[in-house]
Amino acid sequence: MKLSFKHKIIFLGLAFMAAVALGLMKGSVDLPLGKLLSAEYRPILMLRFLRIVMAMIVGSGLAVSGIALQAVLRNPLADPYLLGTSSGAGLGAVIAIVMGAGQYFLPASAFIGAIVCVVLVYMIARQGERTPAQSMILSGVIVSIALSGIIVFIVSSSTDEALRGLMWWIWGSLDIYDVKLVSLVSAIVISGTAAIYAFAQDLNAMSIGEEEAKHLGIDTEAVKKILFLATALITASLVCVSGIIGFVGLVIPHMMRFVVGPNHRVLIPASCLGGAILMIVSDTIGRTAASPLEIPIGVVTAVIGAPVFIILLKTRQKVI
Repeated sequence: MKLSFKHKIIFLGLAFMAAVALGLMKGSVDLPLGKLLSAEYRPILMLRFLRIVMAMIVGSGLAVSGIALQAVLRNPLADPYLLGTSSGAGLGAVIAIVMGAGQYFLPASAFIGAIVCVVLVYMIARQGERTPAQSMILSGVIVSIALSGIIVFIVSSSTDEALRGLMWWIWGSLDIYDVKLVSLVSAIVISGTAAIYAFAQDLNAMSIGEEEAKHLGIDTEAVKKILFLATALITASLVCVSGIIGFVGLVIPHMMRFVVGPNHRVLIPASCLGGAILMIVSDTIGRTAASPLEIPIGVVTAVIGAPVFIILLKTRQKVI
């Protein structure tokens, strides 16, 4: 039986609530549902609540960034790291760690690296007054490979202590309990998501074709600049606190298109829910599958995301 649009939204909402409940209850210490709010479990509950909030922010931000880039670049394989943001942030983080920077300088270094990288990619791809999508993609790949090589060189030349400090950054982590830092990142991601949503109708037109969008009176170059900046800010802020987490911005937009369709006015909020659900579930699996050890969340999203994306790709090929 085919579900109506209303029922699909209700299903997403219920899945989100179930994921939150699961994330609060499960961990190295299981909390009974009936005693979640009791005083004895309150410290554990607060720590898990912060992780869930961070999972929601990371999942939503990466998913929405993926949507924007896939529409603007008209490339179904585009994701938030396509423009080299993760490589730039990773390089900034590696340099900061090797130099022995403090906890609060580390995110700033990663953020600066990400923004510089995106600007570099944009400048390389620029052709006169235009920035062709294919040029952006090729420039992003080239810069990412180059920066990844620099990262490998620095890591291979570093001490074991520095390498251990870097591992969580490479594979991703939501082990963040600084309320001020979580609040700051949340504000950046929410603002960036709101900016992208404001261009939902433009994204609908641009996903069809750039020339068609221009005929509708849309300044495609201006929209590109704004959306590139918004996705760069979102991704950089997330990478600087949670490390590199792949597949979320690639898989979730495709999944949600199957669920709610291609209209970005609906697709963007649906993907926020979908991204949050995936990240909460992935974090819960990472905390419980090999307890007391914690599996990096980037590993979990890769294990879940890769086969899901292959299934989606095969399904799409059959439809075409």
